[in-house]
Amino acid sequence: MGTMSEQQSTQQDVRRDAEPDVTVTQDAEQQAFVATLPDGTVAGAAYYHPLGEVLVFTHTEVDPALEGQGIGSRLVAGALAAAREAGSKVVPLCPFVRAYMARHPEHDDLLRTYTDLGTRKAGPGA
Repeated sequence: MGTMSEQQSTQQDVRRDAEPDVTVTQDAEQQAFVATLPDGTVAGAAYYHPLGEVLVFTHTEVDPALEGQGIGSRLVAGALAAAREAGSKVVPLCPFVRAYMARHPEHDDLLRTYTDLGTRKAGPGA
């Protein structure tokens, strides 16, 4: 029966094998990063609004029939990798992107907030 560590490793390997391959591409016209399966099926998208060199992520969606397979996480990972490669920063207004970034501190260097951009207005006459 193997150690607990060996059992966990085997379970993780099985889950990874069950996850479909996903290619993440940027569609600048639609202002989205798109996750596509090998057969060409669009599995999901992460939508953003560009503000200069900052990408404000507003919404992420995955086809309901494909939820729970790690596609959303791979979509966001691919989008963040593309942002890094382009020298962009990220404002994660989307709760899914924000939660992903909270679980993956290796992306903290990409993080910006609206207040960093000087777009927050408050007080009388704002």
